[in-house]
Amino acid sequence: MSNPLISARGLTKKFGDFTAVNGIDFDVFKGDSFGFLGPNGAGKSTAMRIIGATSQRTSGSVSILGKDPEINGPQIRAHLGVVPQQDNLDMQLSVVENLYIYGRYFGLPRKFVKNKIEELLTFAQLEEKRDTKVEALSGGMKRRLTIARALVSEPEILILDEPTTGLDPQARHILWDRLFRLKEQGVTLLITTHFMDEAEQLCDRLIVMDKGSIMAEGSPASLIKDYSTKEVLELRFGSDRNQSMADSLRSMCDRTEELPDRFLMYTDDGEALLEKIYAADFHPKTSLVRRSSLEDVFLRLTGRTLIE
Repeated sequence: MSNPLISARGLTKKFGDFTAVNGIDFDVFKGDSFGFLGPNGAGKSTAMRIIGATSQRTSGSVSILGKDPEINGPQIRAHLGVVPQQDNLDMQLSVVENLYIYGRYFGLPRKFVKNKIEELLTFAQLEEKRDTKVEALSGGMKRRLTIARALVSEPEILILDEPTTGLDPQARHILWDRLFRLKEQGVTLLITTHFMDEAEQLCDRLIVMDKGSIMAEGSPASLIKDYSTKEVLELRFGSDRNQSMADSLRSMCDRTEELPDRFLMYTDDGEALLEKIYAADFHPKTSLVRRSSLEDVFLRLTGRTLIE
């Protein structure tokens, strides 16, 4: 295997007595779509800022493109495209003007930037909005423009911090399609998210983080296989639920989780388990058999859901 584009060993970041990133190790290779999955406050964004050469580590080592970000920050940043959590576009400028000014900020030749803008407008599906001021765009369009802007300099690594937070389902899927296209072109993607479906869709490999530490690492499929069952039976009993009922349900399978609004039962055959529950004279108000997800993995590892 080739040398990693990004490598961290014992990476730690502290703010006073608070440890935001707690001695994590990971490698990201060229062409990877690598994800940091975890709830808000897990340390994902802090790790990203260190990788982006905008925040110094407290201890440990990190190498980006073979360089130390604390020594070679400007050289590293020249090869990165960064999509922050919050869009920081210039609202009073048009779509084209935002792209042009950003390209010139990198010192790119005018002719190159103008040609690149046409390519990026097509990529972001913003051709018809080229002369529209950013303040008039929808949230999904602004997000696509922010990603397009990050690609002006043709970066080797694209860093996306919570790329679809606040978007409606349709806008999220359009954005996923744009990121799939980048994967196909061989761009290395580094993504933080607390959406398990997003991690499953976009990431070849990921690390599951909580409270600054890595809980598990692998492909989405391997994590689900290693830390969960094939299916999950979700039951809702409403006000009828009581401790005796919960104890009886726990005895019917090897692993259960009791959440405020529902009861989760982990099994290889959800329909068979549901029949067993009805035969025992339990009558949930609603029931759902679904495949295991990364949220179930996180619940197994930490005892809490991804979004609380």
